[in-house]
Amino acid sequence: MKAPDPSTGDTSDNTGPSTGDDPGRELARQLNHRLRKVVLLLRQVSADHPITSQQGSVLGSLEAGPLRMTALAAEHGVRLPTMTAQVNRLERDGLVIRGRDHADARVVTVELTRLGRTRLLDTRERRIAFLAGRLADLSEDQRAALAAALPALDTLFAPPDRPCS
Repeated sequence: MKAPDPSTGDTSDNTGPSTGDDPGRELARQLNHRLRKVVLLLRQVSADHPITSQQGSVLGSLEAGPLRMTALAAEHGVRLPTMTAQVNRLERDGLVIRGRDHADARVVTVELTRLGRTRLLDTRERRIAFLAGRLADLSEDQRAALAAALPALDTLFAPPDRPCS
């Protein structure tokens, strides 16, 4: 397998069949490959931490305040029973508490506890420290290129109903 050579303009990563003449599709394929690598790398960084990366993601969703269980499941792209099982584990470990919506007592909400917020911040700090170390190994031009890509990534990952400005 041939390694990519950015100096010649060859940025292919040989991770699958070529997508032909559609540059947007090719870029999407390459981005998908790199996002997978990022996710796996960050999971490895958190492997010996008291919470899993999935639990950290759920806690991060609750950082701004309580959410309905249905909204939490929708945000994570899982069915309600799957999120319920995840919240059960988080509640058992004292990281979240359940509540009721004041407007509709049938609605179950989930909220971070103080311990949950502490674990979230610890997990986030560990990831940031890891990434900062990796970024320090890059050239100044490479760091600038990543920084320049951040607004495009914000737009790309914005919910369809709330595009970034």
